Formats: sequence, structure tokens, C-alpha cells
Amino acid sequence: MVSTETYIIEGHSFIAVSVFLPKTTLLTVSNDKGYIMCGALDVGLLNQQLAHRKIVAGRAVGVKTIDQLLNAPLESVTFEAEALGITKGMIGKDALLKMV
Repeated sequence: MVSTETYIIEGHSFIAVSVFLPKTTLLTVSNDKGYIMCGALDVGLLNQQLAHRKIVAGRAVGVKTIDQLLNAPLESVTFEAEALGITKGMIGKDALLKMV
């Protein structure tokens, strides 16, 4: 099953998607500039093999809900996210606000 929901953070709209799979749930919150995601995100792949795409993204691990993702510190971020001032350890919703 897939669930989508709109989240408003400080007046800015983001789309949250939860994909419920056997024994795991994939979580992401995004806008048209970038996204944060659960531990399934491979930041190394985005930074290396897909660097030409200039993807703005951050990864939080150990989260099981969208609310946890929004409030968790990011474990890793892409080079493009760093260029926007998004840093490792930044809370998910703060990172999203750097993407507006």
C-alpha cells in the first residue's frame, strides 16, 4: 500500500509518501527541489554514480513514521544538499526548509 499526505512546514508545502512493504516501510518527504528519506536512501550512489543529476537529498536512519523522519537528525546528505547549507545532524524539517 502507498500513502501520500501533504505537510505544511512554516507555510511551505511538502508531499510525504509512505510505501508499506513486507517488513519495512519506505518514507520520503519532498518538494520540487529535493527530499529527505529513510535509511533506504543510498547517498553514496547519489553522490558518485548519479552526481550529474545534482540531487538534493538527506537520509535519516531508524525512523518508522513520517513524523519521526521530520524530527530525526540526518545521518548523511548529498553534496548538492550541502551546497544549500543542509548538514549531517540537521533535523529533517529544518533541512526541508533549506530546500524552499
